[in-house]
Amino acid sequence: MAKPLKLQQGQIWKQGDRFLRITRLERLAVEYKSTPSPAIKSSLVHQATKKEFCRLIKSAELLPPAPAPGPRPIGPE
Repeated sequence: MAKPLKLQQGQIWKQGDRFLRITRLERLAVEYKSTPSPAIKSSLVHQATKKEFCRLIKSAELLPPAPAPGPRPIGPE
């Protein structure tokens, strides 16, 4: 049996040649942006129920999260 996935805000899913980024996640609704590249931040926001969104990403691949930037040194350089 497949391991269940948990939707989280900021996740990026690759479906064919489109990337879906979750921008807002609520109990029953999902807001997401659909773009041709994961680097593009500006796009129309789409709304769907969680059920509709899960059906949409059924054949999609979850991309690994981007690495967090390392801590910056404090003090004079």
